Amino acid sequence: MASNTQMTTLESSEKLLVRVLSIGVEAGVTIMGHYGVCSSIVEKSDASPLTEADTASHTLIEESLRSISPRIQIVSEEGSLHSPRDLSGLWWLVDPLDGTREFISGNGQFTVNIALMSGSGPLWGVVHAPALGETFWGGRFLPGGAGAWCRKGDSSEVRVRAQAMVAGDPMRVLASRSHMDAATRAFIEALGSVDLVQAGSSLKFCRVAEGSADVYPRLAPTSEWDTAAAQAVLEGAGGAVLQLDGTPLRYGRMPFKNPPFVAVAGSAFTSEVSGAIERVRASGAFRA
Repeated sequence: MASNTQMTTLESSEKLLVRVLSIGVEAGVTIMGHYGVCSSIVEKSDASPLTEADTASHTLIEESLRSISPRIQIVSEEGSLHSPRDLSGLWWLVDPLDGTREFISGNGQFTVNIALMSGSGPLWGVVHAPALGETFWGGRFLPGGAGAWCRKGDSSEVRVRAQAMVAGDPMRVLASRSHMDAATRAFIEALGSVDLVQAGSSLKFCRVAEGSADVYPRLAPTSEWDTAAAQAVLEGAGGAVLQLDGTPLRYGRMPFKNPPFVAVAGSAFTSEVSGAIERVRASGAFRA
C-alpha cells in the first residue's frame, strides 16, 4: 500500500476525487465529438481497434492527471508506459475508451475508466458512460470510507449496493456483447437456470454494483485497464472480483493481462458459482 503521506495528499482528498470525476466527464465529451463520425480505425497488434476517439481521450486524461499528480505514474491502454517503474506505491490505471467495438457499432455501451491504484489493488475508480449519461464511482478507500455511487443523466447521485440473490430466483448473469467465448458459455450453462443480461465494456461490473445483476464471468482475455476502475466501484458497493481460486483480482503484472475471473455481488463465491467453476474446470474448457 501507499505511504501515509501519499494517502493523505492523494486518495484521501475529496478535491482529487471531484477532479477525476470531472476529467472522466471531459473525456466523455471528447469521445462523443467523434461518435457516429469516426473516420479512422486502425488495427492494433492484438487485433483490437483503435480510433481517433481513443487517442483524443487518452491525451486529455493523461495531460489532466499529470497536471494534478505530476509524480504519479500513469499506465494507460493507449500510453507508452507499459514497462513502468516500481508500482508498489500509487499509480493511475486508465482505459480512455473501454468498449471501442461498442463505440464503433454505435450501441452506447462504452466507458471511460480511471482508477487510482496502490500497489496491486485499486483504491477507488471512476467509470463514465458518456453515451448513456451514466457515471459510477466508488472503492474501499474513498474519501469518507468505502462506498459506491452513481449519477444518471441530470438526476442526483445515489448510493449503489450490490444485492444478494433471492432464493429460488434465476441467477442474473452478465455476458459480454463482444467476447462470449466457449468457456463462458460452458460456465453459464453449468449455473443452471439463469436470466442472461447482455452488456458492454466495464458497465457489466457496474450493473452488479447497482444490484441489476448477480454475477459476471469473464473467462476470455482482458487487460488490467479494462477492469480496475470498475472493480473498485463493485468493491465499494460490497461485491468482489475474484480469480477462479477465490482470491481478489490483482494488478501490476506485466504485460498487464488478467487471468480469468468472476465478478460477484458478495464478498465470496456462492456455492452455485463455485460448483460451476469446478464443473467447467473438469471439462478442460478454461484457458491456462
